[in-house]
Amino acid sequence: MNKCIEFSIAIPTYNGEKYLYELIKKLQNQLDIENISWEIIIVDNNSTDNTAKLIQEYQATWRHPFPLKYYLETKQGAAYARQRAVEEAKGKFIGFLDDDNYPALDWVAAAYKFAQQNPNVGAFGSQIHGDFEVEPPENFDKIACFLAINQRGSQPHRYEPKKKMLPPGAGLVVRKQAWYGSVPKQLVLNHKGRDSLLASEDLEAVLHIQLAGWEVWYNPDMHIYHQIPAWRLQKEYLLRLIRCIGLSRHHIRMLRTQPLLRPLASFGYIFNDCRKILLYLLKSPSRFSQDLIACCEREFLISSLISPFYLLLKK
Repeated sequence: MNKCIEFSIAIPTYNGEKYLYELIKKLQNQLDIENISWEIIIVDNNSTDNTAKLIQEYQATWRHPFPLKYYLETKQGAAYARQRAVEEAKGKFIGFLDDDNYPALDWVAAAYKFAQQNPNVGAFGSQIHGDFEVEPPENFDKIACFLAINQRGSQPHRYEPKKKMLPPGAGLVVRKQAWYGSVPKQLVLNHKGRDSLLASEDLEAVLHIQLAGWEVWYNPDMHIYHQIPAWRLQKEYLLRLIRCIGLSRHHIRMLRTQPLLRPLASFGYIFNDCRKILLYLLKSPSRFSQDLIACCEREFLISSLISPFYLLLKK
């Protein structure tokens, strides 16, 4: 009789054929997994490349004790793909990997161990390293978090709500019970493609888990290598990405605020964002024409200021 599956690896993907071969290879070669009952779930979010064919070819010759499953999610958007993965997953814990996230060979074992040792944890994130196709620009570390690069020390620690910091969705592990009990099926930041100019739906989901009383942690023993092609360091892409994150910021802020305090808090955030923008512009206005990092930082501040008005129009 097969053991009950304890851990599910969920891979939402859109046209990820280029990366999936190497990602699945990394999962096939995981170490110290003999006593773990786990599965791999591919959620194809309407890919137009050969993703489906690639997975079918894998399944036809699959000889591993952990199953490889494929599902098609026709609702476009990362939030829908993650929700479908949660619904299909059999494990008590679900580890999310984007198709361009390559896990270290002990990632599954490290994630499973941490889950077993922390019974109150609702979600926990990985240490994420950037694997760059080209050298990133100077001072890139100031905006690395926008590309889900997350290195927050060598010691595990709990994300305290008052510090307003949470792990990204890349390399995130969630307790299925925590997700079902706290994350709405329809997130506000459902991220229907970049045309919506909204992002951060992964942060919204984790915040719901934290607000429901579950602990959220950082586990530095779980290492992910995020593949960053050259085009993702180009100015046009970075400014659009950061604009999406900034325009979504007001919703995240309000989720953290008691409903009765939200009108006052909104005014306070707008005032503070204006202050930050003025100080930033006065500090070194000549940098903005050529300095990519300065342009990105300015874009985030301006988009954060616009966020409450933009979200009001999107309702």
